[in-house]
Amino acid sequence: MPATRRQILRASAFAAAAPAAGAASKPDLGRIMNSPVLKTELFKEPVRIASLELLRAGRHYFVRATGANGVVGYSDAHSSVMSAAWPILLKRVMPSFLGQDARQLEKVFHEAYLAQSNYKWQGLPFWVSMAAVEIAVLDLLGKTAGKPIGELLGSVVRREIGVYRASGNRGNSPEAEIAYLQKIVAETGARAIKFRLGARMRYDPASTRRDEALIPLTRKTFGAGMTIYADANGSYDVPMAIRIGRMMEAHQFRFFEEPVPFDYYDETREVAAALKIPVALGEQEMSLRGFRRIIETGTARVVQPDIMYFGGLIRAVKVARMAEAAGLECTPHMSGGGLGYLYVAHFASCVPNAGPHQEYKGAGDTLPVSSDTSSLESENGILRVPSGPGLGVTIDPGLLKKAVVVAA
Repeated sequence: MPATRRQILRASAFAAAAPAAGAASKPDLGRIMNSPVLKTELFKEPVRIASLELLRAGRHYFVRATGANGVVGYSDAHSSVMSAAWPILLKRVMPSFLGQDARQLEKVFHEAYLAQSNYKWQGLPFWVSMAAVEIAVLDLLGKTAGKPIGELLGSVVRREIGVYRASGNRGNSPEAEIAYLQKIVAETGARAIKFRLGARMRYDPASTRRDEALIPLTRKTFGAGMTIYADANGSYDVPMAIRIGRMMEAHQFRFFEEPVPFDYYDETREVAAALKIPVALGEQEMSLRGFRRIIETGTARVVQPDIMYFGGLIRAVKVARMAEAAGLECTPHMSGGGLGYLYVAHFASCVPNAGPHQEYKGAGDTLPVSSDTSSLESENGILRVPSGPGLGVTIDPGLLKKAVVVAA
């Protein structure tokens, strides 16, 4: 269930104190980062990956992993990225996984990173391709073991997650943005919202006037019972970030995402040190060691790996475990549509420090799937995590029938 307002305030206070506590206890983040995640003991026999295919049906791209045991796993491949990145998936990623024992997924994943000097190619197209294969293989493994993905990566700690709805709007009037937020809240019953500040990697007088009006208007409109997050997408310099952050504090916002450009680590740490509201960072981070440094140095108090941009669920769980050891929250970022909400749900099902709300973009832009154990919809602000094997969903047979294999 979603946290009460008192629980949220207590969690924010805990996060504010966490860097000092983490520094005192000095958790061994290197050991945590290098510790295995996948529970291989669930599998007594090899699970060979017999084939991997990229399928396209209209605007949808998805990966099909078939085991030598005849079990088939699928993943949504982040279609907006894959429409351009598919040659990297087919030529540089898939070959490393073919014929391998899926129980050794973590080892094979690392070998794929090294193969053909792929580490020189790393970036969003490469890591999204790696994530698409990893999640399809996890779906295959979950179906083989008869376990949901959360049980492959840890212990399931929650079957229901609170969701937030996010607006992608910039440049509209505060009144128009409030009307849009009211609409998406009404559609899902969400008890948390997120909107955008600044002008994306810059700010100007017009965007600042909008910020200064929208921050108090959002709280006034939705009242004390609504949890509010805001994302600047790196729009500010340090003085403006602190100024806007203090406005957010005054109106009891829960976290402030990317106040300065995402790779301005020293500046982010300076903003985080000046504010009481937790600063969130990680959407653009693609390095495990980068996250380790963010956590160790107190650069942010909420870490946000994007499950697709960052290369999949296993790496994201490693980040969450490092964050947990330091007393920090790990609330993943969700990019695009597709099945991103489902990946986030399975992540949150087995990560104790996932935060009280996860992003849900609604059903309009998703790969058509169904589930026997979940409506896959936000009901009064709650999404039930599918408990069936693997991802716990079935792709629409009509879509599969129309799908064609993408060739290299």
